[in-house]
Amino acid sequence: MAQNGELYRLPLIRNRYFLIADLLLIPAAALVSFLLRLDFEDMQPYLRSALIYVILSLLVKPPIFYFFGLYRHHWRYASTGELVMIALATLSGTAVVTLLVYSIISLIMVFPALPRSIPFIDWLVSLSLVGGSRFVVRLEADHPFTTKVRLNRSGGKHVLVMGAGDAGAMIVREMLANPGLGLMPVGLLDDDRTKVGLVIHGVPVQGSREDLPTLVHEQHIRQVIIAMPTAAGREIREVVAICQKVGVPCKTIPGIFELISGHVSVKQVREVRIEDLLRRAPVRLVDPEATSYLTDAVVLVTGAGGSIGSELCRQIAGCHPKMLLALGHGENSIYNILIELQEKFPHLDVRPLIADIRDRDRLTSIFCAYKPEIVFHAAAHKHVPLMESNVVEAVSNNIFGTATLLSVGEACGVTRFVLVSTDKAVNPTSVMGATKQVAEQLVRETARRTGRAYVAVRFGNVLGSRGSVVPLFQRQIANGGPVTVTHPDMERYFMTIPEAVQLIIQAATLGQGGEIFVLDMGEPIRVVDLATDLIRLSGLEPGRDIEIVFTGVRPGEKLTETLFTKGERSRATQHEKIFVALDGEGASQEVLDDYLRQLEVCVHTGDAVQLLARLQQGGAGYIPLRQNRSDKV
Repeated sequence: MAQNGELYRLPLIRNRYFLIADLLLIPAAALVSFLLRLDFEDMQPYLRSALIYVILSLLVKPPIFYFFGLYRHHWRYASTGELVMIALATLSGTAVVTLLVYSIISLIMVFPALPRSIPFIDWLVSLSLVGGSRFVVRLEADHPFTTKVRLNRSGGKHVLVMGAGDAGAMIVREMLANPGLGLMPVGLLDDDRTKVGLVIHGVPVQGSREDLPTLVHEQHIRQVIIAMPTAAGREIREVVAICQKVGVPCKTIPGIFELISGHVSVKQVREVRIEDLLRRAPVRLVDPEATSYLTDAVVLVTGAGGSIGSELCRQIAGCHPKMLLALGHGENSIYNILIELQEKFPHLDVRPLIADIRDRDRLTSIFCAYKPEIVFHAAAHKHVPLMESNVVEAVSNNIFGTATLLSVGEACGVTRFVLVSTDKAVNPTSVMGATKQVAEQLVRETARRTGRAYVAVRFGNVLGSRGSVVPLFQRQIANGGPVTVTHPDMERYFMTIPEAVQLIIQAATLGQGGEIFVLDMGEPIRVVDLATDLIRLSGLEPGRDIEIVFTGVRPGEKLTETLFTKGERSRATQHEKIFVALDGEGASQEVLDDYLRQLEVCVHTGDAVQLLARLQQGGAGYIPLRQNRSDKV
């Protein structure tokens, strides 16, 4: 900022000034062309010719320049495209003037014939003068000395850029070009030692990350920008740790492809990216062949307004289905995903459907009207502590909603059905986990009876989903803390929303019927470590800037999660990151029907106590934590 409190801006040279300059340079170019071709003594016979040529140039060239757009461009951002445009404009102007001299003017006036080289010389001189007057603005804007002078005058704070690749070069250039940002790049760092000593846009590459502490103190660095968009989260955390140690804040920039596309810029330096918290490389599952079954199909997504359901809609929409049915109970969330899909996929036939999955008549009318071939069932109550105090609603929605959807889908000819399940269904200690395990059994039994590709997908906690821990931590950090963690030993498997949805889509094509698919999510992560990483990636220090407070394990929560039940064993699939659970304990259709009748009675009477008892007796292995205090989980 300037001392008067206003942002310092590069003076704007308006195009009317270029027009005035051209009115002076055009005749100058014509005269110079004659002087270059003829000596002063030889000029005398050609004075009349030169005067005619100068006047015609003044009359003809400015309109031609205007036609070519020479007075509509912002020359501070001129490039080779503008240079070609100037060359064509000056060539056209010279050609028209020459044509007029040798045709119309020669018929009405008598003057010595022009030397044949005059037009060619005039074009070269015009190109040099007209083009030079414009590109000097670009050179002045880009010259390292002038940009640094402007940044010094604007009071920009000294910045180091970690990463001397394409992203680092782009971020340096934008900081230099926009003094109003208040950022002055004084150096770049890169772990590739061969780049040390190079100069990028006038800014030197001064070392690697090991040199960061020294440079921070020597050059009075007030911020470090991490320009390594393709680096793993581990590398970013290491740089963040160094910055924290020397007491300088750091930020990371968006991905290089987002920068190139223009969707984001240096003004959108982000605080943290969900993938940075994974502690592993994100899993990429879906390929065009794996999603071909969605093309030209009628696809229904339940819970389409939720975190998983809406991402399912996005990824399915990109596979060109014949029709996408976005079904949900909340009108606002369905409206939001509808508007997004209509903007991103204007040719997609998407139908928003407001319905409760427990309403058999409503589901039947929808299935009969649209005849969906593939169903992704993401509608569920998922919040563990909340469902501990809403047992009736959890059973009604998660179990009977799934049963109703399966029944209607079976009757209406649905060929593929994918249930979105959870690792909390394994040896459940919560009401939510128990209901999801029963839902898995319903899918497995329906697949066995019908022979259709009805499967379940089991995965861990989803980073960034609504109601998950990351948005909670982010709000707490934004409010200055403390960040609340239930227990120092609490561990969870984590994955991103896109990873989860890729698994769901892949499972639908891998499954033959009755399988439960599980993603290899790497090692479980301690929740307290996740909180620590998020605080540090936000440019703060745990314990100094933001406190971490342990609040105690909540109802229904385990300390650790497992991916397979005691009766299951895992088997690899054709995809190295996806496994299938085999030999799980499954109830017969008769046993399941009898069990559902018992649960239904309790739901209708609203008897939560009896429901809890029935859940424990139903073969799901549900053991509430309050009855299992001696067990670690």
